[in-house]
Amino acid sequence: MNLRIGAALALLLFSAPIFSQEDNAPPFGKGLFNLKGKDDSWEMKIGFRMQFLASNSWLEQDNDDGFLLEPQSNFLIRRSRLKFDGFAFSPKLEYKFEMGLSNRDMSGTSPFTGNTPRFIMDAVVKWNFYENFVLWVGQTKLPGNIERVISSANLQLVDRSLLNSLFNIDRDIGFQLRHHTELTDSFVVREIFALSQGEGRNVTTGNLGGHQYTGRIELLPLGYFSNDGDYFGSDLAREVKPKLMLSASYDYNNNAVRNRSNQGTYMVTDTGFHETPIKTVFVDAMFKYKGVSFMAEYSSRSADDPIAVNSDGTPTGVVVQVGDAVNLQSGYLFKNNWEVSGRFTHVELDENLTGTGPQSQYTLGLSKFFVGHKLKVQTDVNYLDLDDDTGVVLWRVQMELHF
Repeated sequence: MNLRIGAALALLLFSAPIFSQEDNAPPFGKGLFNLKGKDDSWEMKIGFRMQFLASNSWLEQDNDDGFLLEPQSNFLIRRSRLKFDGFAFSPKLEYKFEMGLSNRDMSGTSPFTGNTPRFIMDAVVKWNFYENFVLWVGQTKLPGNIERVISSANLQLVDRSLLNSLFNIDRDIGFQLRHHTELTDSFVVREIFALSQGEGRNVTTGNLGGHQYTGRIELLPLGYFSNDGDYFGSDLAREVKPKLMLSASYDYNNNAVRNRSNQGTYMVTDTGFHETPIKTVFVDAMFKYKGVSFMAEYSSRSADDPIAVNSDGTPTGVVVQVGDAVNLQSGYLFKNNWEVSGRFTHVELDENLTGTGPQSQYTLGLSKFFVGHKLKVQTDVNYLDLDDDTGVVLWRVQMELHF
């Protein structure tokens, strides 16, 4: 089965020159090639991206054996994806389809995903059915924290923060209703509501607990960002006027069966699943002006019954990851398209439940943008303070190539 899929993808890629003639081939970063129906009733842009990551880590502990111990290195195809988007029948009916081809993209195989690789990242249709109302149907990112909604291709640093890895609500299958209002020429309000299955992406076994409800509001008191700059890292547009987004999300997963809402470990007991409502709150801010960018995030998760237990009352060992986190991130983009950036993240999970103490991570990054986020090289140095007289030092280098 995987061989047939690989052959089909290879045929698609090698057939690109047939469709992409010189007179309609898009510029670099705008897709491999674009297709359009002769009657203008449909359009498709096909793109491809890949990330190559090299990382080295050391355990920091001052003892007789030295200071930086247990060195580890890793070379990885971090992401490799095919993307399709366009419209069908009418420009008001858009779609997006994205496949993840790297091992990291496809990981997470389980009985709940049919024991198959999770190829599909996004498969969503977007219908602008009335004025500023747009209905999304399918699988895509939920409207959670801004850092997660920003594409992994458009990040300011090599990867997302510790807050995101522990608290984000990622992708799910369902419906989203989106609307925006322009209160004045310079004040925009965007509202999003999502109803989803609640178990994450590519689940084939149906709804295992209750459904998930997510609401988000975004305020742009200084008007729209240039080129949707509120949804990518760094101030690549070099905003000539200050731009600000203030936003908040609330997520309620009714009778969740995983220990991070629709993410994390399934809370399996001897009688089925442990089910508990899980609530997650996100508060974000994004600011950009003349190459300066700043992003702030706060997240908090709570649960009515966070400890999974068997029928005899004994704990299974799986608990909801209750706690909160703060992430602060800033950078300055020079006119030669080099950027220096920094990040501070602090996470406090409920130590009585999780056994994990407070963690703080400090990151210093350097990026060179050759063609914006479409072709860039990034490196960062991270220090993770584990609050027990130990720490982890991590150095990463990554290249992004995005057609």
